Amino acid sequence: MKGRTIRPIALATALTVLGSSGPSALAQDHPQDKPLVVGSDFGVAPWMVRGTNGPEGFGVDLITAISKKVGRPSVDIQDINFSGLFAALFANRIEFTVNPLNITQERSEKMLYTEPFFATGNGFIVAKGTKLDGFEGLKGKTVAVNRGTISDTWATQNAEKYGFEVQRYETFPDSVQAVITRRAFTALNEIPTTVYAASKNPAIEVGFKDFNGRNFGYAFRIGDEAYRDKVEAAIECLKTDGTMARLYEKWYGEKPAEGTSLTTVYVGYGAPGFKGHDEKPHDLSCN
Repeated sequence: MKGRTIRPIALATALTVLGSSGPSALAQDHPQDKPLVVGSDFGVAPWMVRGTNGPEGFGVDLITAISKKVGRPSVDIQDINFSGLFAALFANRIEFTVNPLNITQERSEKMLYTEPFFATGNGFIVAKGTKLDGFEGLKGKTVAVNRGTISDTWATQNAEKYGFEVQRYETFPDSVQAVITRRAFTALNEIPTTVYAASKNPAIEVGFKDFNGRNFGYAFRIGDEAYRDKVEAAIECLKTDGTMARLYEKWYGEKPAEGTSLTTVYVGYGAPGFKGHDEKPHDLSCN
């Protein structure tokens, strides 16, 4: 299932392209007899990484289970750097995103989100034995981020406030390597990603966790509400039958916290409080 790499493009540029072309210029095609074509960065363990026989991880198992629920024969996961992901979505190269994507107000103006299904926040990786006392400990330091991610956005907005510099890399492993080689003091990414990375590499540890209420969701093109709703219905069924919790425990090594978005089914379709949310209640129909 090896996919082609899409040339990176900045989020702002991608959003501009969408705004100029409009949803009417995009085909909303989801052929039931063909593989489900989706996109993700393969460099985010344990969500999705390159395995011997193709991508593997929590995100792979999840979208495979979803594809069965929506009646697609298989899944074709395109390997796309995060900085090129939105361009691929808007250009109709993929049907929707399946990477760990934060739900934000800015993005909800240009994309349709599913309901939240994974809670997260800021995780700061440091070299083993290095002390990091919260945000104030970043003063005068260099923070490495994966270009175009919410971590990049947070770092850009807070660099002056906390007095640090930002280094941008195309992949998360590259930002971690910057810490190991002391080109950067810390690498910033999602908490689950950093915890897993530190558990696999004795040279690093998580110096600080900032749980801030962020959540992941899948993103679709505006105008694709019907298929977004179909995929979300599958997600809700996987929450209620315990599949999501089992996959989390399999890949992250612990049971999900009680009341987390990983197991909570929300009213309506989409992310509550964000544009694109349809608040009309619906009944679950799971098989």
